[in-house]
Amino acid sequence: MPAFSRAIVTFAALALPHTAQAQMAPTTSEGKFVPCAEGASLPALAETQCARVASPLDHAAPAKGDIELFVRKFPARGTSQGELWLIAGSPGESGASFYPFIDTLRAAAPGFDLIIPDHRGTGFSTRLCPNEESAESAGGTALEGAEWGSCIGAMHADPERTQSFSITNAAHDIELLMERLGTGDRTYLYGVSYGTQLVLRTLTVAAPAGLDGVILDSLVPADDDERHDLSRRSQVTDAVGRQVLRGCDARADCSRYFDRPVEQALEELLANPELSKPLGPKPKYLLSTMLDFPETRAALPFVIAGLRAGDTAWLDHAQAQLAKVQARFAPYPQFGSSIPLVSLISGSENNRRPALTAETIDSEEAGLLFTSPLPRHLLPGGFPTYEAGPELGQLPESIPPTLVLHGKLDPKTAHDGAKAYVDRLRAAGEIELASSETAPHYLLMTDPDFFVAQVRAFLAE
Repeated sequence: MPAFSRAIVTFAALALPHTAQAQMAPTTSEGKFVPCAEGASLPALAETQCARVASPLDHAAPAKGDIELFVRKFPARGTSQGELWLIAGSPGESGASFYPFIDTLRAAAPGFDLIIPDHRGTGFSTRLCPNEESAESAGGTALEGAEWGSCIGAMHADPERTQSFSITNAAHDIELLMERLGTGDRTYLYGVSYGTQLVLRTLTVAAPAGLDGVILDSLVPADDDERHDLSRRSQVTDAVGRQVLRGCDARADCSRYFDRPVEQALEELLANPELSKPLGPKPKYLLSTMLDFPETRAALPFVIAGLRAGDTAWLDHAQAQLAKVQARFAPYPQFGSSIPLVSLISGSENNRRPALTAETIDSEEAGLLFTSPLPRHLLPGGFPTYEAGPELGQLPESIPPTLVLHGKLDPKTAHDGAKAYVDRLRAAGEIELASSETAPHYLLMTDPDFFVAQVRAFLAE
């Protein structure tokens, strides 16, 4: 979920109960894997191994001190055939965003050890705001109340430390972890959403030795892609939403609930405050969330039809489905997006329109049916930013064999943006784009059968 997406409307940001957030990090050993300690309380993690590794706060200036990186390993069943390293997205998501899908990953990569770090600023690794994002704080790992102000203040007060939580430093972390903890057997590197950006940055500035292949799930746009960058997330989401509604128009079993095109029906619904009231204060945000998962996306036309008739049954059903998504992650203590890290990286490296204003956003979104909160979180003020280095916009000089998995109904990272990026990366090495006709974002989660088939074939080559 690992989401490259903002916390408010994606699975990657669903809030966890404080009881889950308050659990402590597992006992680990510095620099080597040892059995994790949570097996009694979390059976899904019973056979896992954990490690903590020191890494420079700033790889360009190691004397500034160290941070700590947490890594969890799900050993292969039987003799190991190699390692698959998994890099989460958002960019505030920890490796816990993979834990509910370990069985799918084992089916896709049979015989592989699954190695999952919490990249810097997330999960059990060193946080941007250690006090406010502590499991023992008032809001658990999420910010709550006065913690927002103290966290933002601390980030501004120590800009040298804050600026070290960059994509480039995180890329050097990955190379360091793979060198320290890897076995030297067959080695593959997977990233999802923002994790694809982090993996490509790693290949650009600190390519791991002996890497046999790369898997990129829901590829983010190129750093210099102004058409699909985060400031235009609402336009990407709206295009997919309208495609879904037109699909309903083309099917008799769906269009029979409407006496006009579904896009028009939704426009009229949103223009009626009384009928759209059940969607909450930001109805377009909730509608866009329903595009994130196949189950809720399928229900969307019926939600619209029901609300036009004053019936909330289908909306209630869709919201119950969203709650089920949240429940899959709730057992894992470090799940939940680090908003400080999301804000820092998104504002510093993933906004091609730094002069964006609220008035511009209002004007651009006025005619949209589906919108994202992300563009408004890119507006100046609040969390600090850093000046991106020369690595921003650079492509790797070479890449190992690479598989890109992308959904044609991805409402976060546009399929045509991914296709354009793949075409540019071909100059660096062998790369294949495998497109799912129906998947939204994060194919490991949303189209597991497609994911397993494609990854198994890729690893068998």
